[in-house]
Order: sequence, then C-alpha cells, then structure tokens
Amino acid sequence: MPTDCSRPLAQSGLADYFRDQIWTLEDNPPQEDTCWYLGNLLERFSRDDALFSYEDGRRCIRPLALLYGDALEAHDSRERCLILRHLGDMALFLGALFPEHYARRGIQRDYFIGMGSGAYDFLADNSAHHRHVFAELSGSFGRMLELVARTCRRYRHYSASEIMALYRRWLDSGNPAEAEILMRHGITLDRSGNRH
Repeated sequence: MPTDCSRPLAQSGLADYFRDQIWTLEDNPPQEDTCWYLGNLLERFSRDDALFSYEDGRRCIRPLALLYGDALEAHDSRERCLILRHLGDMALFLGALFPEHYARRGIQRDYFIGMGSGAYDFLADNSAHHRHVFAELSGSFGRMLELVARTCRRYRHYSASEIMALYRRWLDSGNPAEAEILMRHGITLDRSGNRH
C-alpha cells in the first residue's frame, strides 16, 4: 500500500471527494492513510449526529475543555482513546471551519492546535489502530488545520462585510489560510510582512 497521496483517488462518495481535494491542494500532501482519515472525518462531521450532542435537553457542541475533562475521568484506556479521538477530530474540524466564530469569543487558533495535537499525540502512543496517522496529525496539526480549512472553503462565497472582517483578522494574525482566501477574492496583500 503506498504511504503517500501520490495518486488520485476515485470519487465514490463525500469522503472520497474530500480526500481527492486534500490530495490536490499540496505538492507534498499527507500520507495516504492520513488523507483517508481526514476525508472520513469531514464526511462524518457533515452529519449533525456526529457534530452535536444533547445536554440538558438541548442540542449543542460540547466544549473541547469538557471533552478533555471527560478523557481524564475515563474508566479505562479504550474509553480515554475514544474520547481523545473525538476531541482531536473536533479541534481539527471546528478550528478549521469556524475560526471566526471562536475568535469572536476569544478562542484563538493556538487553543485548537494545543487541544488537537495533544489528543492525537496521546493516540499516537496508545491507540490500538492508526498510530502513524495520529502521529502525523499531532506533529503537523497547524498544517492539517490549514489544509482542512482550504479544502472546505475552496468554493465558499463571501460577502463584502465578511471579506472586510477576514482582512482585519489577517492583519492581526497573518494566518496563511485567511491570506489565501483574500487573494482568491482579488485582495492584494503585502507579502513583505508589513501590515497596514
């Protein structure tokens, strides 16, 4: 089995579509198994039942810090691994697709990187399966965050106010995923690092 995404994958569903998009976005894509994992993660979170939980009779997204607490209180290693896998996946998905929402609440990119890479790092040492995938996700979580963001935002249309808000955030953060979106919408950015 090849260890990288050096060949296009046939698209037979949403997971295959996402894997193919991930494969085409970078000259040096993740390992093939990691592309497979990311494609399945994105397909899984396209369904409400994977993303939302029910607490106190209402539908919500369980905060990452509470998932971490759940993992600490797990009764055994298997349960801890399941919770940490969900935590890592949620950190990757939410940090990539909804950074604006969380930034307004004071939760920055570093929070998602810390939570996600920490969860995957534990799994790389303790999981019964996919240790090499979790090791790659942990070791390059920031890159994976940008890759998932680019994959999912590729065809999104932004309003003028969203573009302005994105530009202001880019001025503060210098986030390359935000820069790519702005440039794709015809915004010229100062590449020397000087921010106006």
